[in-house]
Amino acid sequence: MNFKKITLSTAALVALFSLSGCAENTPVVEKVASVAKEKPTLTYPQTKKMPVVDDYFGIKVTDNYRWLEDDMSAETAEWVKAQNKTTYNYLAQIPYRDKIKSRLAALLDYEKVGMPFIEGEYSYFYKNDGLQNQYVLYRQKGDGPAEVFLDPNTFSEDGTVSLGSIEFSEDGSLAVYLISEGGSDWRKARIIDTKTKEVLESELVDIKFSALSWLGNEGFYYSSYDKPKGSELSAKTDQHKLYYHKLGTEQAQDKVVFGGTDAEKHRYVGGEVSKDGKYLFVYASVSTSGNKLFIKDLSKADAPLVTVVGNTNSDTELVSSKGDELLFITNMDAPNKRVVKANALKPTSDNWIDVIAETENVLSVSTGGKYLFAKYMKDAASYIQQYDFSGKLIREINLPEVGTASGFSGKASQTKLYYSFSNQKTPSTIFSLDVSSGESKVHMKSKVNFNSDNFESKQVFYTSKDGTKVPMIITHKKGLTLDGNNPTILYGYGGFNVSLQPRFSSTRAAWLELGGVYAVANLRGGGEYGKKWHNAGTKLKKQNVFDDFIAAAEYLIQEKVTSSDKLAVMGGSNGGLLVGAVMTQRPELFKVALPAVGVLDMLRYHTFTSGAGWAYDYGKSDDNAEMFNYLLGYSPVHNVKAGTEYPATLVTTGDHDDRVVPAHSFKFAAELQAKQAGTNPTLIRIETDAGHGAGTPISKTIDQYADIYGFTLFNMGVKDI
Repeated sequence: MNFKKITLSTAALVALFSLSGCAENTPVVEKVASVAKEKPTLTYPQTKKMPVVDDYFGIKVTDNYRWLEDDMSAETAEWVKAQNKTTYNYLAQIPYRDKIKSRLAALLDYEKVGMPFIEGEYSYFYKNDGLQNQYVLYRQKGDGPAEVFLDPNTFSEDGTVSLGSIEFSEDGSLAVYLISEGGSDWRKARIIDTKTKEVLESELVDIKFSALSWLGNEGFYYSSYDKPKGSELSAKTDQHKLYYHKLGTEQAQDKVVFGGTDAEKHRYVGGEVSKDGKYLFVYASVSTSGNKLFIKDLSKADAPLVTVVGNTNSDTELVSSKGDELLFITNMDAPNKRVVKANALKPTSDNWIDVIAETENVLSVSTGGKYLFAKYMKDAASYIQQYDFSGKLIREINLPEVGTASGFSGKASQTKLYYSFSNQKTPSTIFSLDVSSGESKVHMKSKVNFNSDNFESKQVFYTSKDGTKVPMIITHKKGLTLDGNNPTILYGYGGFNVSLQPRFSSTRAAWLELGGVYAVANLRGGGEYGKKWHNAGTKLKKQNVFDDFIAAAEYLIQEKVTSSDKLAVMGGSNGGLLVGAVMTQRPELFKVALPAVGVLDMLRYHTFTSGAGWAYDYGKSDDNAEMFNYLLGYSPVHNVKAGTEYPATLVTTGDHDDRVVPAHSFKFAAELQAKQAGTNPTLIRIETDAGHGAGTPISKTIDQYADIYGFTLFNMGVKDI
């Protein structure tokens, strides 16, 4: 689940921008009514039924494929093996699959460099020379030569062990970094001396959903759950704990600072130390929305945790601190967020004073060079304002065009900050910003071989079922003929306050070069218009999200951008639920469905890993009869009906996904294969040594997108590329 905030928001791992690029002179797909040859004949593996009956408020629900939830069983492993064999045999018969794969590989092979950030005496940055599976962390001192600091490609031969995040001590002399194996959310921590790059002690293990925060050079705070009994992949993890690790001691001696009591469950807990080391801030949440906030004076022995916010009705986070003066960003009494000033001695909300008041646009904020940077979203696009710490507006930062700007953060001592800018058709450019003059200069342009002048991107507003206006950005080659015959991917998410801002993606650019249209709808449930927009797509209002997505598809067809025979729907995680719901509600509307790592069994999602924390958005089937019936009404696994012709479907998941466990996808694929009418294929592609998406090696990304695009075009009747 691609949650915007699980514990404490950190700038841990630099956003690794887009993974690939495209050249402009590739052939356009030939649009024809029939495929080059007969579609492969499909015989699906037999999936046995072992009915389990659950009683929900007097209603009995049969689960025929509960056995597929056992990720430790040999039977499940054999099922996965048989399904992959069927899927890859089918994909191998797509005549241009290898051509797409070769093209993706060629387009990815260029140097990609991230925004610099300062730690101690060094400037650090991430770089990928081209087709390296993982980005390498470099550093340089002044204008001296850059050197490799950490190379995750050396962590494993196949690139499946990745760097999750890194946190430096305030003076930059120490660092702790997290690694992920096979895409798992469970992490290991390694502590290093940054001068010598020497690992200082035994690695810490079994860390999950954790921010990292140093207390001087003595130790650091991190978060985790107790190791679950049974399957590490799927067993429930329900109580998060904040620990303190003192350097030079064994992990078994680490003290629990907060959490772990049966009296009150907090599923997500994080800790943050103020820059001067005086205060510890503790964040505690029962779900993915809303947090309690506590403060502890570290300068006093045995000082208590003092409550700043004692409920989870809002989100509040530290922006900066100077002695006892604190700045928070909050949506308490401000759905679009505001920045407030507080005093550590009287930190509760009745003493807060607005520094940046709420506006009609959604706010996020960063600091650097002794300034605040207010990053607003207006119809999903960025505009940036620079303030001093008293709340005085200094200037607006001029951006190149409509799009998304990220960055504007750094040390207080910096006179130059960095930010990146991109949109759906414009590759990312990194700019440097002089904080005194406001002058921006190009620091580094993308080296991707893609000519954005050949493409156009426009934002439209369409009307959803209940009359709500919803924005959507549509991108395609210039001069597109609106004849209803354009292969189109409609992408959405619609949940967890996540905003889909316009950004460049080179894998998406590959689709555009093939002559495809790419449309992104900003559905309710997201954060594009603040907390009210988010809440309008949660619990008993979740159908609004699906209605918004269906209306987006109908708009594209009505405007002759595409037709049902040339329309694919795509989404991952909560977006996988979105695809599963709309394809079962309106199967005739789409030709292809691409649900990735989806939450697809809405009656049981909360029984796995930390899934119960998603209940703010979904509700739970055991809450009450009304909530159960609502979930049953749209749960994709429970709404596949025999005798229905569903779109050609390629379900994708990872065998190490311990966030949205692969059993969701397994059961949905089994239901579709058993009940699909007509000749459209229903396949599941299960990536090995892969999780929910983070840290996926570039080699696997190339394979995955070649299969997705090949499957999509082939089932739309495209003859050749």
